[in-house]
Amino acid sequence: MSADICWYFDFVSPYSYLQHAVMSRHPELAQAEPKPVLLAGLLSHWESKGPAEIPPKRLHTYRQVVWLANKHDVRLKLPAAHPFNPLPLLRLSIALGNSRDVVDALFRFVWLEGHLPTEAEPFAALCQRLGVDDPDAEIARPEVKEGLRRNTEEAIGHGVFGVPTLRIGASTFWGFDMTEAAVACLRGDPVFESAAMKRAGALPEGIHRSVR
Repeated sequence: MSADICWYFDFVSPYSYLQHAVMSRHPELAQAEPKPVLLAGLLSHWESKGPAEIPPKRLHTYRQVVWLANKHDVRLKLPAAHPFNPLPLLRLSIALGNSRDVVDALFRFVWLEGHLPTEAEPFAALCQRLGVDDPDAEIARPEVKEGLRRNTEEAIGHGVFGVPTLRIGASTFWGFDMTEAAVACLRGDPVFESAAMKRAGALPEGIHRSVR
Protein backbone atom coordinates (compact mmCIF):
# COMPACT_ATOMS: atom_id res chain seq x y z
CA MET A 1 0.00 0.00 0.00
CA SER A 2 1.44 3.36 -1.03
CA ALA A 3 0.39 6.21 1.25
CA ASP A 4 1.41 9.54 2.66
CA ILE A 5 2.67 8.70 6.17
CA CYS A 6 3.37 11.28 8.86
CA TRP A 7 4.43 10.67 12.43
CA TYR A 8 3.39 13.35 14.94
CA PHE A 9 5.23 13.24 18.26
CA ASP A 10 6.49 15.25 21.24
CA PHE A 11 9.65 14.46 23.19
CA VAL A 12 7.73 14.97 26.45
CA SER A 13 5.65 11.89 25.68
CA PRO A 14 7.02 8.55 26.90
CA TYR A 15 4.64 6.80 24.52
CA SER A 16 6.22 8.72 21.65
CA TYR A 17 9.59 7.40 22.79
CA LEU A 18 8.28 3.83 22.94
CA GLN A 19 6.82 4.08 19.44
CA HIS A 20 10.03 5.63 18.13
CA ALA A 21 11.98 2.71 19.61
CA VAL A 22 9.89 0.04 17.84
CA MET A 23 9.22 1.75 14.51
CA SER A 24 12.50 0.43 13.09
CA ARG A 25 11.13 -3.09 13.61
CA HIS A 26 8.41 -2.40 11.04
CA PRO A 27 9.75 -1.75 7.52
CA GLU A 28 6.32 -0.42 6.53
CA LEU A 29 6.91 2.61 8.77
CA ALA A 30 10.35 3.44 7.39
CA GLN A 31 8.90 6.11 5.10
CA ALA A 32 7.00 7.93 7.87
CA GLU A 33 7.89 11.63 7.96
CA PRO A 34 8.77 12.76 11.52
CA LYS A 35 6.84 15.90 12.53
CA PRO A 36 7.44 17.27 16.04
CA VAL A 37 4.36 18.93 17.51
CA LEU A 38 3.62 20.67 20.79
CA LEU A 39 1.40 18.32 22.79
CA ALA A 40 0.28 21.23 24.98
CA GLY A 41 -0.99 22.95 21.84
CA LEU A 42 -3.06 19.92 20.86
CA LEU A 43 -4.50 19.61 24.37
CA SER A 44 -5.34 23.30 24.48
CA HIS A 45 -7.11 23.19 21.12
CA TRP A 46 -9.23 20.17 22.05
CA GLU A 47 -9.76 21.42 25.63
CA SER A 48 -8.28 18.23 27.01
CA LYS A 49 -5.82 17.23 29.72
CA GLY A 50 -2.69 15.17 29.31
CA PRO A 51 -2.24 12.05 31.48
CA ALA A 52 0.43 13.82 33.54
CA GLU A 53 -2.10 16.52 34.49
CA ILE A 54 -4.36 14.06 36.32
CA PRO A 55 -2.51 13.01 39.52
CA PRO A 56 -3.54 9.33 39.76
CA LYS A 57 -3.31 8.89 35.98
CA ARG A 58 0.17 10.43 36.04
CA LEU A 59 1.54 7.72 38.30
CA HIS A 60 -0.35 5.05 36.37
CA THR A 61 1.27 6.34 33.17
CA TYR A 62 4.82 5.94 34.45
CA ARG A 63 4.14 2.43 35.78
CA GLN A 64 2.53 1.47 32.49
CA VAL A 65 5.45 2.89 30.50
CA VAL A 66 7.95 0.87 32.54
CA TRP A 67 5.85 -2.26 31.99
CA LEU A 68 5.51 -1.62 28.25
CA ALA A 69 9.22 -0.93 27.86
CA ASN A 70 10.00 -4.23 29.56
CA LYS A 71 7.41 -6.12 27.49
CA HIS A 72 8.68 -4.74 24.19
CA ASP A 73 12.38 -4.94 25.08
CA VAL A 74 12.91 -1.17 24.95
CA ARG A 75 15.58 0.35 27.14
CA LEU A 76 14.20 3.09 29.39
CA LYS A 77 15.39 5.46 32.08
CA LEU A 78 12.82 7.91 33.41
CA PRO A 79 13.99 11.54 33.61
CA ALA A 80 14.43 13.34 36.92
CA ALA A 81 10.99 14.98 36.66
CA HIS A 82 7.95 14.88 34.44
CA PRO A 83 6.23 16.64 32.77
CA PHE A 84 8.80 19.17 31.57
CA ASN A 85 9.01 21.91 28.95
CA PRO A 86 9.90 20.17 25.65
CA LEU A 87 10.21 23.33 23.53
CA PRO A 88 14.05 23.34 23.35
CA LEU A 89 14.03 19.74 22.10
CA LEU A 90 11.18 20.25 19.64
CA ARG A 91 12.74 23.37 18.15
CA LEU A 92 16.19 21.81 18.04
CA SER A 93 14.80 18.87 16.10
CA ILE A 94 13.19 21.21 13.58
CA ALA A 95 16.33 23.36 13.31
CA LEU A 96 18.32 20.24 12.43
CA GLY A 97 15.85 18.95 9.88
CA ASN A 98 14.17 16.20 11.94
CA SER A 99 16.58 13.58 10.62
CA ARG A 100 16.25 10.13 12.14
CA ASP A 101 19.63 10.45 13.87
CA VAL A 102 18.65 13.79 15.42
CA VAL A 103 15.25 12.56 16.59
CA ASP A 104 16.87 9.44 18.02
CA ALA A 105 19.51 11.48 19.88
CA LEU A 106 16.90 13.77 21.40
CA PHE A 107 14.68 10.90 22.54
CA ARG A 108 17.69 9.08 23.98
CA PHE A 109 18.71 12.22 25.87
CA VAL A 110 15.47 12.18 27.87
CA TRP A 111 14.25 8.58 27.96
CA LEU A 112 17.49 6.60 27.88
CA GLU A 113 19.98 8.95 29.52
CA GLY A 114 17.38 10.42 31.88
CA HIS A 115 18.18 14.10 31.26
CA LEU A 116 16.03 17.21 30.98
CA PRO A 117 16.62 20.14 28.60
CA THR A 118 16.91 22.38 31.69
CA GLU A 119 20.09 20.52 32.76
CA ALA A 120 22.64 22.96 31.37
CA GLU A 121 25.75 20.78 31.07
CA PRO A 122 24.10 17.65 29.63
CA PHE A 123 22.08 19.77 27.19
CA ALA A 124 25.18 21.66 26.09
CA ALA A 125 26.97 18.34 25.55
CA LEU A 126 24.03 17.05 23.51
CA CYS A 127 24.08 20.14 21.31
CA GLN A 128 27.82 19.80 20.83
CA ARG A 129 27.39 16.19 19.70
CA LEU A 130 24.80 17.41 17.20
CA GLY A 131 27.11 20.13 15.90
CA VAL A 132 25.17 23.06 17.36
CA ASP A 133 27.49 25.71 18.81
CA ASP A 134 24.82 28.21 19.89
CA PRO A 135 21.60 26.33 20.71
CA ASP A 136 19.85 29.40 22.13
CA ALA A 137 20.25 31.24 18.84
CA GLU A 138 19.44 28.16 16.78
CA ILE A 139 16.11 27.40 18.44
CA ALA A 140 15.12 31.08 18.58
CA ARG A 141 15.16 31.47 14.81
CA PRO A 142 11.70 32.64 13.59
CA GLU A 143 11.50 29.94 10.92
CA VAL A 144 12.12 27.26 13.55
CA LYS A 145 9.33 28.55 15.80
CA GLU A 146 7.07 28.84 12.77
CA GLY A 147 7.89 25.26 11.78
CA LEU A 148 6.71 23.92 15.12
CA ARG A 149 3.56 26.04 15.01
CA ARG A 150 2.85 24.88 11.46
CA ASN A 151 3.34 21.20 12.36
CA THR A 152 1.01 21.53 15.33
CA GLU A 153 -1.69 23.30 13.31
CA GLU A 154 -1.35 20.74 10.54
CA ALA A 155 -1.83 17.93 13.05
CA ILE A 156 -4.94 19.62 14.48
CA GLY A 157 -6.28 20.03 10.95
CA HIS A 158 -6.05 16.26 10.50
CA GLY A 159 -7.90 15.62 13.76
CA VAL A 160 -4.81 14.71 15.78
CA PHE A 161 -5.55 15.14 19.49
CA GLY A 162 -2.60 13.42 21.14
CA VAL A 163 0.82 11.89 20.60
CA PRO A 164 2.18 9.75 19.20
CA THR A 165 -0.08 9.67 16.16
CA LEU A 166 0.66 8.00 12.85
CA ARG A 167 -1.29 9.50 9.95
CA ILE A 168 -1.67 7.27 6.92
CA GLY A 169 -3.45 9.25 4.24
CA ALA A 170 -6.69 10.40 5.87
CA SER A 171 -6.54 7.80 8.67
CA THR A 172 -4.95 8.45 12.07
CA PHE A 173 -3.65 5.96 14.60
CA TRP A 174 -3.15 7.45 18.07
CA GLY A 175 -1.00 5.88 20.75
CA PHE A 176 1.78 3.36 21.09
CA ASP A 177 -0.78 0.58 21.32
CA MET A 178 -1.99 1.38 17.79
CA THR A 179 1.40 0.81 16.17
CA GLU A 180 0.45 -2.64 14.96
CA ALA A 181 -2.90 -1.36 13.68
CA ALA A 182 -1.07 1.24 11.57
CA VAL A 183 1.20 -1.47 10.17
CA ALA A 184 -1.83 -3.66 9.42
CA CYS A 185 -3.45 -0.75 7.56
CA LEU A 186 -0.34 -0.32 5.43
CA ARG A 187 -0.43 -4.03 4.66
CA GLY A 188 -3.99 -3.71 3.38
CA ASP A 189 -5.79 -5.50 6.19
CA PRO A 190 -9.43 -5.78 5.03
CA VAL A 191 -10.79 -4.90 8.46
CA PHE A 192 -10.25 -1.22 7.65
CA GLU A 193 -12.76 -1.46 4.77
CA SER A 194 -15.20 -3.64 6.70
CA ALA A 195 -18.78 -2.69 7.55
CA ALA A 196 -17.91 -2.75 11.25
CA MET A 197 -15.07 -0.25 10.79
CA LYS A 198 -17.24 2.02 8.67
CA ARG A 199 -19.95 1.94 11.34
CA ALA A 200 -17.34 2.73 14.00
CA GLY A 201 -16.35 5.80 12.02
CA ALA A 202 -19.92 7.11 11.82
CA LEU A 203 -21.36 6.16 15.21
CA PRO A 204 -23.64 8.95 16.49
CA GLU A 205 -23.18 10.56 19.88
CA GLY A 206 -25.76 9.30 22.38
CA ILE A 207 -25.22 11.83 25.15
CA HIS A 208 -22.95 14.84 25.65
CA ARG A 209 -21.32 15.57 29.00
CA SER A 210 -20.41 19.17 29.69
CA VAL A 211 -16.88 19.50 31.05
CA ARG A 212 -16.07 22.52 33.21
